[in-house]
Amino acid sequence: MSTEQQAPATPAPSSRARLNSGRDRRHGWLSFLRDVIIIVLVAVLVSFLVKTFLVRSFYIPSGSMESTLMVDDRILVDEITPRFGGYERGDIVVFRDPGGWLPVRIDPPRSPLVEGAEWMLSLVGLSAPDSDDHLVKRIIGMPGDHVVCCNAIGQITVNDVPIDESDYLKLPNADSPASADDFDVVVPADRLWVLGDNRYSSKDSRYNTDQPGKGFVPVENIVGRAFLITWPFNRFGIPDFHHEVFAGVAEPTSEPVSK
Repeated sequence: MSTEQQAPATPAPSSRARLNSGRDRRHGWLSFLRDVIIIVLVAVLVSFLVKTFLVRSFYIPSGSMESTLMVDDRILVDEITPRFGGYERGDIVVFRDPGGWLPVRIDPPRSPLVEGAEWMLSLVGLSAPDSDDHLVKRIIGMPGDHVVCCNAIGQITVNDVPIDESDYLKLPNADSPASADDFDVVVPADRLWVLGDNRYSSKDSRYNTDQPGKGFVPVENIVGRAFLITWPFNRFGIPDFHHEVFAGVAEPTSEPVSK
């Protein structure tokens, strides 16, 4: 007969212990889910604030700024710096339609699911649903500037100083003037004179002089200054403002007139 003593059997967990264990697991999952929701909401809120007050994303719907900006390029627009530092000749800016620049557009109806998804993506800057309601051009004339086209060799003059735009203009040929249409304007106070780089395929200030704003863009309509091309990746980089082109332009000799 063996003298070894048998170890006592481990008692089975009680019903209460099993219940508490299940509650702990559920509580752990609920805490994890709560943390994930909080993180997502904070991320969306931060993205919304950045998009509203600092940076916005737009896509380029037309070829009016070629070859600086191409169709379907994605750009980031700096909203805060221009508010404090103002704008300069050469800046590439995005602005709301001053009235009559864009054709009336009727969007086809879309499902609430698609609308909701695009709204969510726009909050974090992954969608730019209002790009078709905005325009992007280069500033040529600041308030008070006298802008004329063209001189004897086809250049625009700003305050009687010719500007050489050959580095960024897309023209039919090398001998083409900087604009096919002549103009002679003095930019009013709080207004800008803007032109596209694809000068012969851009409905810009020149072609909207019959609108209520006479082709000038109110500064208050400016959303911000384009500062980065983000898509496609092979075009990633900073667009060139070519400020050096306007370096020799003197400031206006008289105060701009309010409109």
